[in-house]
Amino acid sequence: MKGGRARALVILLLLVLGGIAVAAALANRGTDERAQRLTAKERPKLLLLTSLPLLFGEGFSLEESGSPALKALEARYRIVPISTASAPELAKGKLLLMAHPLGQAPEDLVALDEWVRAGGRLLLLADPMLEWPSERPLGDALRPPAMFVDTGLLGHWGLRLDAPTERGPRALQLGGVEVLTGSPGRLSGKCQVSTDRLVARCAVGKGKATIVADADFLNVEDLDGPTQHNLDGLIAELAAVER
Repeated sequence: MKGGRARALVILLLLVLGGIAVAAALANRGTDERAQRLTAKERPKLLLLTSLPLLFGEGFSLEESGSPALKALEARYRIVPISTASAPELAKGKLLLMAHPLGQAPEDLVALDEWVRAGGRLLLLADPMLEWPSERPLGDALRPPAMFVDTGLLGHWGLRLDAPTERGPRALQLGGVEVLTGSPGRLSGKCQVSTDRLVARCAVGKGKATIVADADFLNVEDLDGPTQHNLDGLIAELAAVER
């Protein structure tokens, strides 16, 4: 009898533990399904200011469905494109991705600094040697600039951005994963700078500004090498600056 009771208790315990595991798996699956069911309005708002062909290709054709980077962002955020870093545009949200933007007017840089200091969250991709291919001629207003146009913003935050000493792709750390960059620059200064000098994380007033010295890593379709974690790094850095 004792042996039979012991076996019965063991079987009962296994059934209970199995039930707990199944319940946990169902709960996790339910969480994932709820995340996938989030409508655009329920996702966090992300302002996007960029000169890169992320929203549309260079031809601005309706047949172009957006870049892989845009699709990765849209899975997590509600994208709100803005045209400048002016105060009215920045008032549309609290989280901003500036992906190799065009040069901003001095008054807009002042507005951006004030927005961050008031609690804004910024991820700035500032590439000193952009290698993103473009069919637009040099001088075309719609062609991404060959380098990040810094008119004093980084210096105001105690940072320096230098061009790479050598050209070519490099595997570096971003958002806790290894990403493939294209001729990345080097950051230095008063902020928390990563050992490979790719990333600087700055506390600016009540807000945060994270600067990455490369934007080519977003071009996962054209970089020569493994890019499977590039967009994971982007999302992870956004999540970190958002906190």
